[in-house]
Amino acid sequence: MYLIEDKGGAIVLMLLSLLFLGTWPAVLTLLERRGRLPQHTYLDYSITNLLAAVLIALTFGQLGESKPNMPNFFTQLSQDNWPSVLFAMAGGVVLSIGNLSTQYAWAYVGLSVTEVISSSMIVVIGTVLNYFLDNRMNKAEILFSGVACFLVAVIFGSAVHTSNAADNEQKLIGTTDSCKEKDSTKDLENGSSTTKDPTKAEPGTAEYLIEVEERRSIKVFGSRTFIGLGIVFFAGISFSLFSPAINLATNDQWHTLKDGVPHLVVYTAFFYFSISCFVVAIGLNILFLYRPMAGVPKSSFKAYLNDWKGRQWALLAGLLCGFGNGFQFMGGQAAGYAAADAVQALPLVSTFWGILLFGEYRKSSRRTYILLGCMLSMFVAAVALLMASSGHRTTK
Repeated sequence: MYLIEDKGGAIVLMLLSLLFLGTWPAVLTLLERRGRLPQHTYLDYSITNLLAAVLIALTFGQLGESKPNMPNFFTQLSQDNWPSVLFAMAGGVVLSIGNLSTQYAWAYVGLSVTEVISSSMIVVIGTVLNYFLDNRMNKAEILFSGVACFLVAVIFGSAVHTSNAADNEQKLIGTTDSCKEKDSTKDLENGSSTTKDPTKAEPGTAEYLIEVEERRSIKVFGSRTFIGLGIVFFAGISFSLFSPAINLATNDQWHTLKDGVPHLVVYTAFFYFSISCFVVAIGLNILFLYRPMAGVPKSSFKAYLNDWKGRQWALLAGLLCGFGNGFQFMGGQAAGYAAADAVQALPLVSTFWGILLFGEYRKSSRRTYILLGCMLSMFVAAVALLMASSGHRTTK
């Protein structure tokens, strides 16, 4: 079995995890905005998300000889380690519920704000739990300064959403639902008005917002902001528990294992974690095919099987998320799970994709841009501080 044990290797894994975990939501958001049903997308995503855990377990988890205190993946499958297995599977359950929630939240409040608020809640709640579970192995003064930056980012993230929503309302004033009239489109960025061709709507214009609404699978016009924010905060609470659950599964701080039974290695814990995540996601999304949420059309399992539009992107998203989570846990086992929560600065990545792919914040007001800049600055500071707080876990 191959383990990352040095701080430098752990930081590299965290940075890769940050990239992957910040990218997969953008891929799923792209599919939703193109009209693919979220149930279909998430079923595809769940398959490759589990596949990533299996690949990690069969490679890193099987490299080298098995040792009594660090057995290989296959060896651990037959050991009496069920208390730790249940912790890992509980982590998979809350992660799956959180992912399902954000799948709808993206439509209501946008990719950037969803990731900002949910990831910041993970750090504020989850990092504190991990710090004490890891016996305070991280540098507290640095770690909690980073947590404070994440908390400030939550405030800025909420303000960005409120300001951007007000900007969009201003853009839509005087624009008909059909978008056939050649109304003047308000450009809040430049303080001017321009006439746009609705067949080639420019990102940030009223025509663009209406085109996206007509094409997307989750209809959000007329919905209250608080609905989206409520979903986001629920997702954040769910997300904040999955990393501490993996921490308990791999390090047995509550001494639930019998004497002589080795702790779960991170690869075995991640395997069980991903199985429960897969089961919950498949079960709920099959239910949502026939009893959809948020005004999404009904579907069927047969319709899902025949829906190949964008399937490759959904499968790619599952791989990115699976490897991103795996790398986060590998880095956390080496440098402390509290420090590994630095990967929750994924809004740095998702905001980039949101602007590049979806035109988020285009032609918004100066106030929105200032708030957005403050938010991103807080994330940069938070990543630097959390990674600087990395400790070193000794293996017996």
